[in-house]
Amino acid sequence: MDLIVSCSCSSTSSSLFRAKSTPLQSSFFPSISNPFATSTRRLKWVPPRTKSELQTPVGVNGRSTSVTPTAVPTHKVTVHDRQRGVVHEFVVPEDQYILHTAESQDITLPFACRHGCCTSCAVRVKSGQLRQPEALGISTELKDKGYALLCVGFPSSDLEVETQDEDEVYWLQFGRYFARGPIERDDYALELAMADE
Repeated sequence: MDLIVSCSCSSTSSSLFRAKSTPLQSSFFPSISNPFATSTRRLKWVPPRTKSELQTPVGVNGRSTSVTPTAVPTHKVTVHDRQRGVVHEFVVPEDQYILHTAESQDITLPFACRHGCCTSCAVRVKSGQLRQPEALGISTELKDKGYALLCVGFPSSDLEVETQDEDEVYWLQFGRYFARGPIERDDYALELAMADE
């Protein structure tokens, strides 16, 4: 006998668990059934089906819904890579990250964390617009000045950007917190610290 148990989850559809009724065997005497329990339930977990910004909608029963997906607008993105001295032009759908799309087209751009938490993929927007709701690596002030992160940026229009030096962006964001300017390496302090070990 199969028993279907529904589970309320935070996803758009509920997960289902299947339970099969089988006789419970004693762990000490496998050939003797447990007289107090007539069955146990083995649950099979079915992963939840979710809808995200980067996927097509899926119905509760696992089949595609009757709604036909609309074509996602695409935009031409031009990246001036200052460090390598090259210009990349490629097309990115509005619902895809710029960095991920570039990588899928064998275009190498600077990156580190891929989560919008550092400034390795920072660019300065020359023209166009992009959305970057997960860009934690740069402040609102820098976003207002036209800085963006490619790893978590979605194009909203045709876009032209220029890569930035990671240290330069980091200094723009955090430099005001260092009263004496950039931090310099102190070899003497390093020697002292290593001598203690």
